[in-house]
Parts: sequence; C-alpha cells; structure tokens
Amino acid sequence: MATNAEVKDLLEAGVHFGHLTRKWNPNMAPYIYMERNGIHVINLYKTVAKLDEACEALKKISASGRKILFVATKKQAKDIVAEKVSAVNMPYITERWPGGMLTNFVTIRKAVKKMTSIDRMKKDGTFDTLSKKERLQVERLRAKLEKNLGSISDMTRLPGAIFVVDTMREHIAVKEAEKLNIPIFAMVDTNSDPRPIDFVIPSNDDASKSIDIIMSKVTAAVAEGLAERRSEKAAEKQEKETETTAAATAEPKASKPAEEAPKAEAAEETVKEEPAKAEVKKEAAPKKEEAVEKKADKEKADDLTKIEGIGPKAAEALASAGMGTYEALAGGDPEKIKELLTEASSRLAHLDPGSWPKQAKMAAEGKWDELQEWQDKVKGGVE
Repeated sequence: MATNAEVKDLLEAGVHFGHLTRKWNPNMAPYIYMERNGIHVINLYKTVAKLDEACEALKKISASGRKILFVATKKQAKDIVAEKVSAVNMPYITERWPGGMLTNFVTIRKAVKKMTSIDRMKKDGTFDTLSKKERLQVERLRAKLEKNLGSISDMTRLPGAIFVVDTMREHIAVKEAEKLNIPIFAMVDTNSDPRPIDFVIPSNDDASKSIDIIMSKVTAAVAEGLAERRSEKAAEKQEKETETTAAATAEPKASKPAEEAPKAEAAEETVKEEPAKAEVKKEAAPKKEEAVEKKADKEKADDLTKIEGIGPKAAEALASAGMGTYEALAGGDPEKIKELLTEASSRLAHLDPGSWPKQAKMAAEGKWDELQEWQDKVKGGVE
C-alpha cells in the first residue's frame, strides 16, 4: 500500500476531480468519495490501491518480455504519453487509432513492413532512380505511415496488455482488446464504464498533471520489470559461462592424478606398471564419457523461449526435467508440465502450458512461419 504522501501527491495533481454529477456512470459509484458543487470527487485511497495493483501487474508483464501498448489520442495526453513511454521503449498510439489495429494485426504489420521497405529503397539507391513525382508520392506515404504507425514499428506480435488513458474516447481499442482477451489497464473517470477494464485506475483523465503523475508511476513499474529481466538474463549468461569453464578445467584435473599414480608405482615395481595404467584408463574413460554426454545434451537442447509463454526460467526448468527439446515438449501433457513448473518454482506456477505441446510440435517439424502466424493470432500463447 502507498503512503499518505503519495495520496497527497495525487491530490495536488488534481487526480480526485471527476465529471459533473449529471454525466456520471453509476458503475463508478464504488470509486466516488463524495459530491461537491455538482462535481463528483474520486476516492484517492482507492486510486492508490488500484494503481499499486496495476503497477505490479505491468511489472510482471514487462519482466516476461511482452510488449505493453499505450493508447492516448487526446490532445492533453499525447505529448506526455509519447515522452514517458518512449523512454521505456514500449509501443504507443497518440494519433488516430487505426481500426483493426489488434483484430486485424497482420494487415497493420504489412503497412509497417511497407515503411521499412521504403527505408531500404533509400539506402540501396533504388529511390533515386524514381521520377520526381514518384519520389514525392513515396515520401508522402512514408510520412503518413511514420505519423500513424512509427511508434509501433518494433511491435512484431500482439501486445501482452494495453494501457488506455480515456476509455470513452478509445472505446474501439477497448473493444478490440476485449475481443482478443488482452488485459486492459486504464485511467477511468466518473463518466466512464469500468466493467470491460481488467485493471481500473479511478482518476481524472482530462487534466495533464493528473495524466502525468499516473503515467510516471506506470512507466516506472514497466522500467523496473525490464531491469529485472535484464538482470535475470545476465545472471543466466554468467551461470552458463561458469559451467563451461568448470567443465573445461575438470578434465585436466581428473587426468593429473591418473598420470602421477603410475609414475610412483614405476619407481618401485616396473613389472606392475602396465596393469596400473590400464586401471587408470578404465577410471578416466567413464568420466570422459559423462562429459561427452553432458555436452551432447547441451547441444541437443532447443531454444524453448521461441514458444509463446515460455521465458528463460521456465525453459531452464523444462530442460532440467528432461523436456529441453521441441520433440520432448510436443509429447508432453500440459497438466504434467504445469506440475513440473510448480515444483521447480512458485514463480512459474501462474504459467499456462496448454498450448506449449502444440507450438513445440510446429517447431519440431520446422513450421516456423505457421508458428509465427499462430502466435500473432493468439494472445500470450493461450487459446
């Protein structure tokens, strides 16, 4: 829970101001504190609690590697959202919402690819071969695409969640996300309906100060999640490096005593030298075989993080349980996989492996395009 100081900050930013009482939505009644001078006042203690809940969820999503799409097309929110969100390298829409942005994502991706192809034309010199009129048309098309879709050019698949500033204005975005079961986070004013929203942040969505303070808290949580992910990756990389160096140094150390033993015996009895060497070789052979087997297992292991919903930690847990390849995972039972993950770590208990065998089968058969298409259509690997 937040402290009173945070409530004070929200109060100073005017987050508590709602709309006129005649414009209210009755579903917002639980979040309204009182009515004064014909205006509803939002309960800031509930705002703080809901903001903390939303920030925690956003942190987890960003730590899992999924993108969060921020939507704010109203004048007073545009610049704030663009500035705050670009700092954490997340996609955002501040111009007109392109219809079918989520439900027809494949077509939107084609428009983004068109933009990259124009950039490629400029680099390789084919753009200069066009006539003056054609160049002008291409430039205009590029500028239009950049304005509407430039901020989502890095978004190669459907987002893990969307954050909306005004649900009344962005009702199409809310409808599309609702249809695809994408979690919706939103700043909801007293005139809006909170029912379609998964994570409601009751607040003033019209004042720029109010939007600024909420966006600062939200983007800070996202940045924290990203930092956590980077540190996890760095730790895993370090672990792998130490494992490889340990394996490399283990072989020479094992062979040193084997060489010293025959030398000591040779000084005493030259006759027993040959049998001693034979015994040492027999002892060293299984150790070498084990090292070779370990190396072979590492080489055989596939990159399970290409499966939607599997992060580095989950991949590690599956590999240690003998499901380190696409083929092994394809033949696995989702319930057993769930048990394995829960046993490995309580942090992995929330994962839903229902579609993992299906995805693994496609990967094992080399159907990467089909897998990518399926992942684009399905949210978070959950059908």
